[in-house]
Amino acid sequence: MQLEEFLERSAECFPAKCAVNCGRRLTYAEVETQCNRLAHALIASGINRGDRVAILLDNSIQCVLSIFAVLKAGGVFVPLNPTIKGDKLAYILNDCGVACLITDPVKLERLNGQDVQCLRSIFAIGLSPDFRSNIGCVVEDFDAIAAAAGNECPPAKNCIDIDLAALIYTSGSTGRPKGVMLTHLNMTSAATSITTYLENTCDDIIMNVLPLSFDYGLYQVLMAFKVGATVVLETSYAYPYAMIETLKRESITGFPIVPTLSAILLKMDLAKSELPRLRYITNTAAALPVEHIRKLRAMFPNVKLYSMYGLTECKRVSYLPPEQIDVRPGSVGKAMPNEEVYLVDESGARVPNGSTGELVIRGSNVMKGYWGLPDESARRLKPGPLPGEFVLYSGDLFRTDEEGYLYFIARKDEIIKSRGEKISPKEVEEAIYALPGVSEVCVFAVPDEVMGSAISAAITLEPGVALTERDVVAHCKSRLEDFMVPKFVHFHESLPKTSTGKVSRRELAIAG
Repeated sequence: MQLEEFLERSAECFPAKCAVNCGRRLTYAEVETQCNRLAHALIASGINRGDRVAILLDNSIQCVLSIFAVLKAGGVFVPLNPTIKGDKLAYILNDCGVACLITDPVKLERLNGQDVQCLRSIFAIGLSPDFRSNIGCVVEDFDAIAAAAGNECPPAKNCIDIDLAALIYTSGSTGRPKGVMLTHLNMTSAATSITTYLENTCDDIIMNVLPLSFDYGLYQVLMAFKVGATVVLETSYAYPYAMIETLKRESITGFPIVPTLSAILLKMDLAKSELPRLRYITNTAAALPVEHIRKLRAMFPNVKLYSMYGLTECKRVSYLPPEQIDVRPGSVGKAMPNEEVYLVDESGARVPNGSTGELVIRGSNVMKGYWGLPDESARRLKPGPLPGEFVLYSGDLFRTDEEGYLYFIARKDEIIKSRGEKISPKEVEEAIYALPGVSEVCVFAVPDEVMGSAISAAITLEPGVALTERDVVAHCKSRLEDFMVPKFVHFHESLPKTSTGKVSRRELAIAG
């Protein structure tokens, strides 16, 4: 199955139903027609099967149209964070040989002075008649070319499900971003599994405040289109009260969040009756603190809360059934449908339930590898249990309980080694979250001549709360072994975030 068939089938089954709402509303029939027009324009510009097309746009209807138009043209879409800087943008375009860029004139200016040889065409939204570019390729008006092309689905490109559908760039250990190669099979398999356990139907209205360049945000659109649901796009969660008003006004049934957004929600005074249609809340990207889970359960007692774990290299790995959230709130559950996961020790041997090890993922959702990086691909994709297959080594340490439920410990490269002991930052963070008044916390290592590494904690507090370093240290001493107690505690008005809303442990560590 091809990813674009999600749209085509829903357009056939639900032509008059609202597909996407972002300032204006488009039905499935309208989305299908406009995607066909844009696909014809892409083909006319020279896009062939397998060509990469980068999409550099804010959350918008045009961004959604671009994704499916690229797929219809037989291309591979490369979603880019709208805040990306010029040098990183140029690197990615050159790295995977992007043939066409879809963006707007303001973002296009970031390429001024950059050396990009691969681009053959640029489609710009809101292009003024007097626009001039020094990039060295044709710049065309997005709306004009899309309006001039045909309404019918373009001729089939003979793509099959093991062809690439997307390249999603993620941070690399060398500092250079890596392109995660995802096939149609990878993405349709992941979307099918997720919509199965979330029980998504055409009656769902999903609100997405996460960037479509982030796979968690992107999949909200893919999942909605798969089942004929409606997706409501917001550009960010910088205005929480406006976000809540949208949740109410649009009768949202599904709401994906990240821990940063959870912290925002928990600062707000929400009545339990304000969101009567909200059916579920999901969390992934980083594990929700147990204290956040308890408070969210109290705030939304009739809403199913799904605690999940995933990574770009396979999209999603596990979920905790909502009926288990009060029983084992620290767990991210078990493997999602049509997938197998297990833990291995340092030698690669499987370990039994109740043990700790690196998580390995086996399934049709596992990536093909990193674009142009065979050595890094081989470090993550290793031979599996069956001859000829490869499984994904996550690089993340987990433990399982006796029933096989997963508990995240840390990324292998984030484990803190202090006083000869190995320390999970998450374990220290969970202890600090239990201190009343803590809103966000990030624990990281700083160099120490005596201990090798010392533990530092960066904390933000809820409004009106006053805590001291001594309070935090005393609290930690009452809950943790001595070697796990932070040596340094710093209070901040806010913590630095990555483009996907995670607290940036790396940025805090660099700042010390």
